[in-house]
Amino acid sequence: MIKFQDIKVGDYLMADNDGDILQGEVTNLNGDEKQVCVNTGTQEFWFETNQLRAIPLDEEQLKNLKFTTQQNEDGTVKYLKGAFRIQLPAKANFSTLEIWYRDEKRHIMQPLSVHQLQNHFYEMTKVHLNNKSFA
Repeated sequence: MIKFQDIKVGDYLMADNDGDILQGEVTNLNGDEKQVCVNTGTQEFWFETNQLRAIPLDEEQLKNLKFTTQQNEDGTVKYLKGAFRIQLPAKANFSTLEIWYRDEKRHIMQPLSVHQLQNHFYEMTKVHLNNKSFA
C-alpha cells in the first residue's frame, strides 16, 4: 500500500478496479477522504490507497519516461533526461542509485518506484516527470 501523503497529481500508479489492474496517472486528490483519482486511459476513477500499487522502477519504465541510456566503461549505467541524471552501479541493478540535477546529488540506498522517482525529479527540477519529451 502507498501512503496518501506520498502521492502527487501526475504520479503514475497501478490501480485495482475490482481485480482489473491498470496503470494510470493521478489526476486529483481528496485529502478529506484520502482518495485518489486515477485516469486509466479510458476513464477516471476514485480509489482508496489500499487499491493502489507502486510501479517498480526498471529500464522499461525509464524508457517510457523518455530517458536515454549511456553505458559507461566502468560497468555503471547512466540514464539521462535533460540535465537530470540517474546512475546505476550495473545494468539492470536498481538496488541503489545516484540521482543528480545540476549541483544537487542524492544517493538512494533502496529500489525506487516510478512515483517516488517522479517526486524526486519534481523536488529537484520543479518540473513534473512524465512520459513526454523533455524540452
